[in-house]
Amino acid sequence: MLGTEFLPISRAECEARGWDRPDFVYITGDAYVDHPSFGVAIISRVLEAAGYRVAILAQPNWKALDDVKRFGKPRLGFLVTAGNVDSMVSHYSVTRHRRGYDYYSPGGKTGLRPDRATIVYSNMIRQAYGDVPIILGGLEASLRRFAHYDYWEDRMRRSILIDSRADILTYGMGENILVRIANLLDKGVPVKKIRDVRGTCYLCHADKPEIHYEVAAELDWEELKEGGRAYADAFGAQYREQDAIGGRAIIEHYGDKLLVQNPPMPPLEREELDRVYALPYTRKVHPIYDKDGGVPAIAEVAFSITHNRGCFGACNFCALAFHQGRSVRSRSKESVLAEAREIVKMPDFKGYIHDVGGPTANFRAPACDKQLKHGVCPNRKCLAPKPCPNLKVDHKEYYDLIESVEKIDGIKKVFIRSGIRFDYLMADPDDSFFRKLVRDNVSGQLKVAPEHCSAGVLAYMGKPDFSVYRRFREKFFDLCRACGKEQYLVPYLMSSHPGSTLHDAIALALYLKRENLSPEQVQDFYPTPGTASTVMFATGIDPFTGKKVYVARDPREKKLQRALLQYGKPENAPFVREALIAAHREDLIGTGKDCLVRPENNFKPQGKPQGKNQNNRNQKNSRPQKNTKPTQGGQRNHKKKR
Repeated sequence: MLGTEFLPISRAECEARGWDRPDFVYITGDAYVDHPSFGVAIISRVLEAAGYRVAILAQPNWKALDDVKRFGKPRLGFLVTAGNVDSMVSHYSVTRHRRGYDYYSPGGKTGLRPDRATIVYSNMIRQAYGDVPIILGGLEASLRRFAHYDYWEDRMRRSILIDSRADILTYGMGENILVRIANLLDKGVPVKKIRDVRGTCYLCHADKPEIHYEVAAELDWEELKEGGRAYADAFGAQYREQDAIGGRAIIEHYGDKLLVQNPPMPPLEREELDRVYALPYTRKVHPIYDKDGGVPAIAEVAFSITHNRGCFGACNFCALAFHQGRSVRSRSKESVLAEAREIVKMPDFKGYIHDVGGPTANFRAPACDKQLKHGVCPNRKCLAPKPCPNLKVDHKEYYDLIESVEKIDGIKKVFIRSGIRFDYLMADPDDSFFRKLVRDNVSGQLKVAPEHCSAGVLAYMGKPDFSVYRRFREKFFDLCRACGKEQYLVPYLMSSHPGSTLHDAIALALYLKRENLSPEQVQDFYPTPGTASTVMFATGIDPFTGKKVYVARDPREKKLQRALLQYGKPENAPFVREALIAAHREDLIGTGKDCLVRPENNFKPQGKPQGKNQNNRNQKNSRPQKNTKPTQGGQRNHKKKR
């Protein structure tokens, strides 16, 4: 149902509704957008549907306490989130330079939220109101719930629950978690007594531990703060327990206190997801931001539909496994069609659904039947390095879903712009969906993520062998020719991922040259909390095998690896030459057809050729993809983040 009314953002709006005070004040580091692609919108509407009064305090002035007191003391407590993205990712690039644009702020203006927003907001509340209940949520809190490596300070940090002085931290998808907490608070249960809710972390005294679930691992900050193998082993234990069926509690010792993580809350099943997405979202940016030109982040999602949650792809650089989880759930066809019909009613809709996707667009169900009874496998992946024999590959339901949306009056075209998992697509013996995708649902270019071509690097990424991408690419262009369309692939590539050496970057550059590809955007590996790849970067250890991993930590080498992937840019020529000389590949400096860069001042360095020369192949180029929006959680589009 398309709503017409936003939740209150001022005391006057609360009074106009007849409220003496709200039950919850929800503080967020993002501007207020009432759209189901924004966590604040979903949680606030879910609590509203459960009978609670929720007021929204978006981007409060963090340099004074007055704004935190805007609504007075709420009846039940404060909810706190940094927003859709970790505040440090929002503010800083991978080179640690301050960003000049904020997609989640009015007009793209920066500086409207503090660094480490969850900690700052929570401490402001504590200073203003003392012992009022404070519940943390959102991506920043979820991925920083344990001791973690912080890239921006280049050191280990304690759990965000310690530094924020909040009462409860919720992790993962929070609908059922927060309704459960709200119901307990409403019954008069003190927040310090709420200890058994799944999907939460809390602190208790070490001499009087309050633990309600079987404990899988006990960790100690005094060991973890040194990083190294202790941190790698800790992450491995945490990862294995992130399952609602088989997961157990995990404890971290902080002096005389214990941080306790309860097992995950089960994912929302289809009927529950349908109810969440049927709530009365206005699907708009709050009109208070009209004078600033609105909020940029709405542009990519205004006419998009999320049909699933979770991802069993489990790439090592992606935080989805630690947040949404690896067990996929999806909405019913009826629910998706109902949302599509509501979008058609929007006055500025032009007939184009921009996406029917999610973390991975072409997943609709758990990877196998075993997951429904026994949970996800703790020590293996569903797709990499090869698809599991138990994997169920079927695109029929997704095909039917897209086709049904296309038949709605007022819809001219449906595009799929979320990431397509190409190895899952290639594992399907029935290519009907692939043919339809190419024929009907590509908006000129299709986003895919091969990431690299080196077998060793792909293994550390948790990605399939590059031969799978080669077969996919060949078939994509075959299908394009068959239906008479000139379309392109947008391959996402990553430099400097743990395991990647200069030789690996050179191998990728040579592949790009052979295929006549010139990527305009390259993702330099960004170590963000909650990923296995970040642990590798911080420790030089693979948390799943315990083996050492080469890591390009030196900023100069990272710059050289990135330059190699964009070897054709004139400004990168000095760095490409430097990289090739450092790797003893001077044979690739010259004017020959196999060379990557011309010699400086026409002087060709002397050196023996390293490796075989490759012939150029005249294949279709991939158009570059503009994308400067900070992302996290493994996705580079509007749904989630790397």
